[in-house]
Amino acid sequence: MPIPPEVTGEEIDPDVRQELMSLPKGLAEDVSRNLVMVAQLIDEEPEKAYGYSRVALRLASRVAAVREAAGFAAYATQKYSEALAEFRAARRMSGGVELWPVMADCERGLGRPERALAMAGEPEVQKLDKAGQVEMRLVAAGARRDMGQLDAAIVTLQSPELASSAVHPWTARLRYAYADALLAAGREREAREWFAKALEADKDGATDASDRLAEMDGVEFVDAFDESEDESDESVENESVESDVVDVELDIDEDDEDDEDERNGDKG
Repeated sequence: MPIPPEVTGEEIDPDVRQELMSLPKGLAEDVSRNLVMVAQLIDEEPEKAYGYSRVALRLASRVAAVREAAGFAAYATQKYSEALAEFRAARRMSGGVELWPVMADCERGLGRPERALAMAGEPEVQKLDKAGQVEMRLVAAGARRDMGQLDAAIVTLQSPELASSAVHPWTARLRYAYADALLAAGREREAREWFAKALEADKDGATDASDRLAEMDGVEFVDAFDESEDESDESVENESVESDVVDVELDIDEDDEDDEDERNGDKG
């Protein structure tokens, strides 16, 4: 797959670059450039990111960072079985636990929420940092909802991290998930309160809390482009009506002139 010439591979994370040093220099550069493309495209164009990840995987399948990138690209395109296999391989190679929550979420994606819940109770969770533990809690709550256990999902999300007024990178998503679970359980007043709290913490627009609040308040947003099209159509329609009126008036005037000519002819 083509890679823009301005992508050099130097943009890659230093830890990943360190891993790639086990490869020959030219190969390491090719792999790093493909990984840069994966990182740049995975949010907006996941299918393209997936394509670049497959190239990197073909070139360096024995590098943990490559297997991890391939896993995230597959996950972004909802290829959960493939993603889980790549995450497992990356974990075997690195020995870390950071991928445990996303591996559990793959189990959810494969329709196996009970496995995700089982993973939430494994010792690996205690080895996660705070962000990882919050992520695991989100996955566990999602699994509960998958199984129709709304009240249990709400309880799962109730934690010191949720109650804290401090704002962390995961705070908005945690509050949003709690609000969404409350709303699903019919607790609208509480849900609105937590959507507002999620919005307050969401400085990067990671959630659509503002839209959910507007929806609950009965506010409808009109697309400016659609509105301009409607106005344009209405203008064309009005012009057409005005044109028809002018045509009718002209026809009437011509008919009057013909009648007058006939009367003058009779008099002659």
